[in-house]
Amino acid sequence: MPAWSLIAWLVIGAVVGLVARNLIGGTPPFGKIGDIVLGIAGAAVGGFLLAASGIPGTIGGLIGTLVAALIGALLLIWLSNRIKIKSS
Repeated sequence: MPAWSLIAWLVIGAVVGLVARNLIGGTPPFGKIGDIVLGIAGAAVGGFLLAASGIPGTIGGLIGTLVAALIGALLLIWLSNRIKIKSS
């Protein structure tokens, strides 16, 4: 993976993490930095789910990548809220 591709993936994940938090709402249990980290991880999860569903990552281009990253980030942030609430 070229360096620019990795940097783009990290930036997209960070932005998507903040967008996902705004869509879900509430107080972030791990703060903005936690949402950024969950967004980056969510981008990886979204890409994995896209690949596991049999849809190649190149279909949809940038928009498809953003949607997959957003879905993964929403899933991880929602799960982090559930885990944080149960542990409180």
